[in-house]
Amino acid sequence: MARALRIWLLLALAGAAALAAALATGPSPIGLAELPRLLMAGGASPQAEVLHQLRLPRALAAFGTGGLLALAGALMQVLLRNPLADPYVLGISGGSAVGALAAMLLGLGALAVQGGAFGGALLAIVLVFALAPRALAGPGSAGRPQAADEAAPRLLLTGVVLGVGWSAAIMLMLALAPEARVRGMLFWLSGDLGGSEGGGPALGALALAVALTLPIARELNLLLRGPVAAAALGVRVGALRRAVYAIASLATAVAVTTAGGVGFVGLLVPHALRLVIGNDQRVLLPACALGGGTLLLLADTLARTVLAPQQLPVGVVMALLGVPAFLALLARGGRAR
Repeated sequence: MARALRIWLLLALAGAAALAAALATGPSPIGLAELPRLLMAGGASPQAEVLHQLRLPRALAAFGTGGLLALAGALMQVLLRNPLADPYVLGISGGSAVGALAAMLLGLGALAVQGGAFGGALLAIVLVFALAPRALAGPGSAGRPQAADEAAPRLLLTGVVLGVGWSAAIMLMLALAPEARVRGMLFWLSGDLGGSEGGGPALGALALAVALTLPIARELNLLLRGPVAAAALGVRVGALRRAVYAIASLATAVAVTTAGGVGFVGLLVPHALRLVIGNDQRVLLPACALGGGTLLLLADTLARTVLAPQQLPVGVVMALLGVPAFLALLARGGRAR
Protein backbone atom coordinates (compact mmCIF):
# COMPACT_ATOMS: atom_id res chain seq x y z
CA MET A 1 0.00 0.00 0.00
CA ALA A 2 2.88 2.37 0.77
CA ARG A 3 4.27 1.81 -2.74
CA ALA A 4 0.90 2.59 -4.29
CA LEU A 5 0.60 5.80 -2.28
CA ARG A 6 4.07 6.91 -3.41
CA ILE A 7 3.17 6.26 -7.05
CA TRP A 8 -0.11 8.14 -6.77
CA LEU A 9 1.58 11.03 -4.97
CA LEU A 10 4.25 11.39 -7.68
CA LEU A 11 1.59 11.37 -10.40
CA ALA A 12 -0.51 13.89 -8.46
CA LEU A 13 2.49 16.20 -8.16
CA ALA A 14 3.13 15.87 -11.89
CA GLY A 15 -0.52 16.73 -12.51
CA ALA A 16 -0.27 19.79 -10.24
CA ALA A 17 2.84 20.96 -12.12
CA ALA A 18 1.06 20.47 -15.47
CA LEU A 19 -1.94 22.43 -14.18
CA ALA A 20 0.28 25.30 -13.04
CA ALA A 21 1.99 25.36 -16.44
CA ALA A 22 -1.38 25.39 -18.22
CA LEU A 23 -2.66 28.27 -16.12
CA ALA A 24 0.51 30.32 -16.48
CA THR A 25 1.00 29.81 -20.23
CA GLY A 26 -0.82 31.70 -22.95
CA PRO A 27 -0.84 34.91 -25.01
CA SER A 28 -0.75 36.80 -21.69
CA PRO A 29 1.75 34.89 -19.52
CA ILE A 30 1.18 34.80 -15.78
CA GLY A 31 4.03 34.34 -13.34
CA LEU A 32 3.85 31.20 -11.22
CA ALA A 33 4.21 33.33 -8.10
CA GLU A 34 1.11 35.30 -9.13
CA LEU A 35 -1.12 32.27 -9.65
CA PRO A 36 -2.26 31.79 -6.02
CA ARG A 37 -3.19 35.46 -5.66
CA LEU A 38 -5.08 35.54 -8.97
CA LEU A 39 -6.89 32.29 -8.19
CA MET A 40 -8.14 33.86 -4.95
CA ALA A 41 -8.95 37.19 -6.58
CA GLY A 42 -11.95 36.05 -8.61
CA GLY A 43 -12.55 38.40 -11.56
CA ALA A 44 -11.11 41.51 -9.93
CA SER A 45 -8.51 42.10 -12.68
CA PRO A 46 -8.14 41.33 -16.40
CA GLN A 47 -5.58 38.63 -15.68
CA ALA A 48 -7.80 37.03 -13.05
CA GLU A 49 -10.73 37.14 -15.45
CA VAL A 50 -8.71 35.35 -18.15
CA LEU A 51 -7.58 32.80 -15.61
CA HIS A 52 -11.01 32.03 -14.18
CA GLN A 53 -13.11 32.24 -17.33
CA LEU A 54 -10.77 30.74 -19.93
CA ARG A 55 -7.74 28.86 -18.69
CA LEU A 56 -8.93 27.21 -15.50
CA PRO A 57 -12.16 25.68 -16.92
CA ARG A 58 -10.29 24.38 -19.97
CA ALA A 59 -7.43 22.97 -17.89
CA LEU A 60 -9.81 21.15 -15.55
CA ALA A 61 -11.77 19.79 -18.51
CA ALA A 62 -8.53 18.55 -20.10
CA PHE A 63 -7.44 16.79 -16.91
CA GLY A 64 -10.83 15.18 -16.37
CA THR A 65 -11.10 14.06 -20.00
CA GLY A 66 -7.60 12.58 -20.08
CA GLY A 67 -8.17 10.73 -16.83
CA LEU A 68 -11.46 9.28 -18.09
CA LEU A 69 -9.92 8.10 -21.36
CA ALA A 70 -6.91 6.47 -19.69
CA LEU A 71 -9.07 4.75 -17.08
CA ALA A 72 -11.53 3.55 -19.73
CA GLY A 73 -8.65 2.26 -21.85
CA ALA A 74 -7.24 0.23 -18.97
CA LEU A 75 -10.67 -1.25 -18.24
CA MET A 76 -11.30 -2.12 -21.90
CA GLN A 77 -7.94 -3.89 -22.09
CA VAL A 78 -8.93 -6.05 -19.13
CA LEU A 79 -12.44 -6.68 -20.46
CA LEU A 80 -11.29 -7.68 -23.93
CA ARG A 81 -7.97 -9.18 -22.78
CA ASN A 82 -6.40 -7.32 -25.67
CA PRO A 83 -3.48 -4.86 -25.28
CA LEU A 84 -4.64 -2.91 -28.35
CA ALA A 85 -8.07 -2.12 -26.90
CA ASP A 86 -8.81 1.53 -26.26
CA PRO A 87 -11.89 3.51 -25.13
CA TYR A 88 -13.16 3.84 -28.70
CA VAL A 89 -12.83 0.20 -29.77
CA LEU A 90 -16.53 -0.63 -29.24
CA GLY A 91 -17.88 2.22 -31.34
CA ILE A 92 -18.78 4.60 -28.53
CA SER A 93 -16.91 7.54 -30.05
CA GLY A 94 -18.61 6.90 -33.40
CA GLY A 95 -22.07 7.07 -31.87
CA SER A 96 -21.11 10.20 -29.97
CA ALA A 97 -19.73 11.82 -33.12
CA VAL A 98 -22.93 11.06 -35.05
CA GLY A 99 -25.03 12.71 -32.33
CA ALA A 100 -22.79 15.78 -32.12
CA LEU A 101 -22.48 16.25 -35.88
CA ALA A 102 -26.23 15.87 -36.32
CA ALA A 103 -26.74 18.76 -33.89
CA MET A 104 -24.14 20.84 -35.77
CA LEU A 105 -25.77 20.00 -39.10
CA LEU A 106 -29.06 21.32 -37.75
CA GLY A 107 -27.38 24.54 -36.62
CA LEU A 108 -28.04 23.95 -32.91
CA GLY A 109 -26.03 25.51 -30.10
CA ALA A 110 -23.13 24.20 -28.05
CA LEU A 111 -25.37 22.73 -25.34
CA ALA A 112 -27.35 20.77 -27.94
CA VAL A 113 -24.09 19.52 -29.49
CA GLN A 114 -22.95 18.19 -26.13
CA GLY A 115 -26.35 16.64 -25.51
CA GLY A 116 -26.29 15.02 -28.95
CA ALA A 117 -22.79 13.66 -28.32
CA PHE A 118 -23.80 12.11 -25.02
CA GLY A 119 -27.04 10.74 -26.45
CA GLY A 120 -25.19 9.16 -29.38
CA ALA A 121 -22.71 7.55 -27.02
CA LEU A 122 -25.52 6.10 -24.91
CA LEU A 123 -27.14 4.73 -28.08
CA ALA A 124 -23.87 3.00 -29.02
CA ILE A 125 -23.62 1.50 -25.51
CA VAL A 126 -27.18 0.15 -25.68
CA LEU A 127 -26.58 -1.32 -29.14
CA VAL A 128 -23.54 -3.28 -27.95
CA PHE A 129 -25.52 -4.58 -24.97
CA ALA A 130 -28.34 -5.62 -27.30
CA LEU A 131 -26.22 -7.17 -30.05
CA ALA A 132 -23.67 -9.03 -27.91
CA PRO A 133 -25.43 -10.14 -24.71
CA ARG A 134 -23.52 -13.45 -24.51
CA ALA A 135 -20.18 -11.67 -24.76
CA LEU A 136 -20.99 -9.85 -21.51
CA ALA A 137 -22.19 -13.00 -19.74
CA GLY A 138 -20.31 -15.50 -17.63
CA PRO A 139 -18.36 -18.49 -18.99
CA GLY A 140 -21.09 -21.01 -18.25
CA SER A 141 -24.04 -19.05 -19.62
CA ALA A 142 -23.71 -20.18 -23.23
CA GLY A 143 -23.77 -23.86 -22.38
CA ARG A 144 -20.42 -24.89 -23.86
CA PRO A 145 -16.83 -24.57 -22.56
CA GLN A 146 -15.38 -22.70 -25.53
CA ALA A 147 -17.93 -19.89 -25.14
CA ALA A 148 -15.69 -18.23 -22.55
CA ASP A 149 -12.87 -17.91 -25.08
CA GLU A 150 -15.23 -16.55 -27.76
CA ALA A 151 -16.72 -13.78 -25.59
CA ALA A 152 -13.99 -11.15 -26.03
CA PRO A 153 -13.64 -11.61 -29.84
CA ARG A 154 -17.43 -11.50 -30.23
CA LEU A 155 -17.63 -8.26 -28.26
CA LEU A 156 -14.73 -6.77 -30.20
CA LEU A 157 -16.23 -7.77 -33.54
CA THR A 158 -19.56 -6.19 -32.58
CA GLY A 159 -17.82 -2.93 -31.74
CA VAL A 160 -15.80 -2.93 -34.97
CA VAL A 161 -18.90 -3.51 -37.12
CA LEU A 162 -20.82 -0.76 -35.32
CA GLY A 163 -17.81 1.52 -35.74
CA VAL A 164 -17.89 1.01 -39.50
CA GLY A 165 -21.57 1.95 -39.54
CA TRP A 166 -20.96 5.08 -37.47
CA SER A 167 -18.08 6.08 -39.77
CA ALA A 168 -20.34 5.79 -42.81
CA ALA A 169 -22.93 8.01 -41.12
CA ILE A 170 -20.22 10.57 -40.27
CA MET A 171 -18.99 10.67 -43.87
CA LEU A 172 -22.56 11.12 -45.10
CA MET A 173 -23.17 14.08 -42.77
CA LEU A 174 -19.88 15.72 -43.75
CA ALA A 175 -20.82 15.34 -47.42
CA LEU A 176 -24.24 16.92 -46.83
CA ALA A 177 -23.08 19.72 -44.51
CA PRO A 178 -22.78 23.31 -45.76
CA GLU A 179 -19.19 24.43 -46.22
CA ALA A 180 -19.55 26.98 -43.44
CA ARG A 181 -20.12 24.20 -40.89
CA VAL A 182 -17.67 21.59 -42.16
CA ARG A 183 -14.64 23.18 -40.46
CA GLY A 184 -16.31 23.16 -37.05
CA MET A 185 -17.40 19.56 -37.53
CA LEU A 186 -13.89 18.46 -38.51
CA PHE A 187 -12.43 20.39 -35.57
CA TRP A 188 -14.76 18.54 -33.19
CA LEU A 189 -13.85 15.20 -34.72
CA SER A 190 -10.16 16.00 -34.20
CA GLY A 191 -10.63 16.78 -30.52
CA ASP A 192 -11.35 20.28 -29.26
CA LEU A 193 -11.38 21.63 -25.72
CA GLY A 194 -11.97 25.22 -26.79
CA GLY A 195 -15.72 24.92 -26.38
CA SER A 196 -15.67 23.26 -22.97
CA GLU A 197 -17.54 25.33 -20.41
CA GLY A 198 -15.87 23.80 -17.37
CA GLY A 199 -14.32 20.65 -16.02
CA GLY A 200 -16.99 19.90 -13.42
CA PRO A 201 -18.78 17.07 -15.27
CA ALA A 202 -15.54 15.42 -16.42
CA LEU A 203 -13.88 15.65 -13.01
CA GLY A 204 -17.01 14.42 -11.26
CA ALA A 205 -17.31 11.48 -13.66
CA LEU A 206 -13.62 10.68 -13.15
CA ALA A 207 -13.93 10.64 -9.37
CA LEU A 208 -17.04 8.44 -9.60
CA ALA A 209 -15.38 6.04 -12.05
CA VAL A 210 -12.32 5.61 -9.80
CA ALA A 211 -14.57 5.08 -6.78
CA LEU A 212 -16.51 2.38 -8.64
CA THR A 213 -13.47 0.55 -10.00
CA LEU A 214 -11.36 0.35 -6.86
CA PRO A 215 -13.70 -2.13 -5.06
CA ILE A 216 -13.56 -4.51 -8.06
CA ALA A 217 -9.83 -4.09 -8.82
CA ARG A 218 -8.91 -7.40 -7.17
CA GLU A 219 -11.52 -9.24 -9.25
CA LEU A 220 -10.14 -7.57 -12.37
CA ASN A 221 -6.73 -9.06 -11.53
CA LEU A 222 -8.37 -12.48 -11.45
CA LEU A 223 -10.23 -11.83 -14.71
CA LEU A 224 -6.88 -11.28 -16.42
CA ARG A 225 -6.18 -14.99 -15.87
CA GLY A 226 -9.18 -15.84 -18.02
CA PRO A 227 -12.93 -16.07 -17.37
CA VAL A 228 -12.89 -19.78 -16.47
CA ALA A 229 -10.08 -19.38 -13.95
CA ALA A 230 -11.74 -16.28 -12.49
CA ALA A 231 -15.07 -18.09 -12.12
CA ALA A 232 -13.30 -21.00 -10.41
CA LEU A 233 -11.88 -18.51 -7.90
CA GLY A 234 -15.33 -17.18 -7.05
CA VAL A 235 -15.64 -14.20 -9.40
CA ARG A 236 -19.10 -13.54 -10.86
CA VAL A 237 -17.70 -13.07 -14.34
CA GLY A 238 -20.91 -12.01 -16.08
CA ALA A 239 -21.74 -9.31 -13.54
CA LEU A 240 -18.13 -8.12 -13.51
CA ARG A 241 -17.98 -7.87 -17.31
CA ARG A 242 -21.19 -5.86 -17.45
CA ALA A 243 -20.00 -3.54 -14.70
CA VAL A 244 -16.63 -2.96 -16.37
CA TYR A 245 -18.26 -2.32 -19.74
CA ALA A 246 -20.77 0.11 -18.23
CA ILE A 247 -18.13 2.08 -16.29
CA ALA A 248 -15.69 2.26 -19.22
CA SER A 249 -18.41 3.16 -21.70
CA LEU A 250 -19.95 5.92 -19.59
CA ALA A 251 -16.48 7.33 -18.84
CA THR A 252 -15.77 7.41 -22.56
CA ALA A 253 -19.14 9.02 -23.26
CA VAL A 254 -18.43 11.87 -20.85
CA ALA A 255 -14.90 12.32 -22.24
CA VAL A 256 -16.04 12.46 -25.86
CA THR A 257 -18.89 14.81 -24.96
CA THR A 258 -16.38 17.15 -23.30
CA ALA A 259 -13.56 17.14 -25.84
CA GLY A 260 -14.60 15.32 -29.03
CA GLY A 261 -12.41 12.59 -30.47
CA VAL A 262 -9.04 12.51 -28.68
CA GLY A 263 -7.02 9.42 -29.45
CA PHE A 264 -4.00 7.63 -27.97
CA VAL A 265 -4.59 8.62 -24.33
CA GLY A 266 -6.49 5.43 -23.52
CA LEU A 267 -3.95 3.30 -25.39
CA LEU A 268 -0.66 4.94 -24.44
CA VAL A 269 -1.07 5.71 -20.74
CA PRO A 270 -2.01 2.19 -19.49
CA HIS A 271 0.86 0.63 -21.47
CA ALA A 272 3.40 3.17 -20.24
CA LEU A 273 2.36 2.81 -16.61
CA ARG A 274 2.38 -1.00 -16.77
CA LEU A 275 6.05 -0.90 -17.76
CA VAL A 276 6.80 1.16 -14.66
CA ILE A 277 4.43 -0.07 -11.93
CA GLY A 278 3.21 -3.46 -13.15
CA ASN A 279 -0.28 -4.75 -13.94
CA ASP A 280 -1.90 -4.79 -10.50
CA GLN A 281 -5.24 -3.09 -11.20
CA ARG A 282 -5.49 -1.85 -7.62
CA VAL A 283 -2.51 0.41 -8.29
CA LEU A 284 -2.82 0.84 -12.05
CA LEU A 285 -6.36 2.19 -12.36
CA PRO A 286 -5.96 5.26 -10.10
CA ALA A 287 -2.54 5.82 -11.65
CA CYS A 288 -4.12 5.83 -15.11
CA ALA A 289 -6.64 8.44 -13.98
CA LEU A 290 -3.83 10.72 -12.79
CA GLY A 291 -1.43 9.99 -15.64
CA GLY A 292 -4.03 10.38 -18.37
CA GLY A 293 -5.20 13.70 -16.98
CA THR A 294 -1.64 15.00 -16.79
CA LEU A 295 -0.79 13.90 -20.33
CA LEU A 296 -3.85 15.47 -21.97
CA LEU A 297 -3.38 18.64 -19.94
CA LEU A 298 0.16 18.97 -21.30
CA ALA A 299 -1.03 18.23 -24.85
CA ASP A 300 -3.75 20.86 -24.58
CA THR A 301 -1.26 23.44 -23.31
CA LEU A 302 0.84 22.78 -26.42
CA ALA A 303 -2.27 22.97 -28.62
CA ARG A 304 -3.07 26.42 -27.22
CA THR A 305 0.43 27.89 -27.32
CA VAL A 306 2.64 26.32 -29.98
CA LEU A 307 1.10 28.39 -32.82
CA ALA A 308 -0.58 31.08 -30.71
CA PRO A 309 -2.87 32.91 -31.28
CA GLN A 310 -4.03 30.06 -33.56
CA GLN A 311 -5.15 26.97 -31.64
CA LEU A 312 -4.66 23.39 -32.81
CA PRO A 313 -7.05 20.51 -32.16
CA VAL A 314 -5.80 18.75 -29.07
CA GLY A 315 -6.47 15.38 -30.70
CA VAL A 316 -3.97 16.20 -33.45
CA VAL A 317 -1.31 17.21 -30.92
CA MET A 318 -2.00 14.06 -28.90
CA ALA A 319 -1.58 11.89 -32.00
CA LEU A 320 1.69 13.61 -32.92
CA LEU A 321 2.98 12.92 -29.42
CA GLY A 322 1.40 9.48 -29.08
CA VAL A 323 2.63 7.77 -32.24
CA PRO A 324 6.39 8.04 -31.54
CA ALA A 325 5.84 7.44 -27.82
CA PHE A 326 3.87 4.24 -28.47
CA LEU A 327 6.44 3.00 -30.99
CA ALA A 328 9.13 3.59 -28.38
CA LEU A 329 7.12 1.58 -25.85
CA LEU A 330 6.76 -1.27 -28.35
CA ALA A 331 10.51 -1.26 -29.01
CA ARG A 332 11.26 -1.27 -25.30
CA GLY A 333 8.82 -4.12 -24.71
CA GLY A 334 10.42 -6.15 -27.50
CA ARG A 335 13.90 -5.68 -26.03
CA ALA A 336 12.61 -6.68 -22.58
CA ARG A 337 11.14 -9.93 -23.95
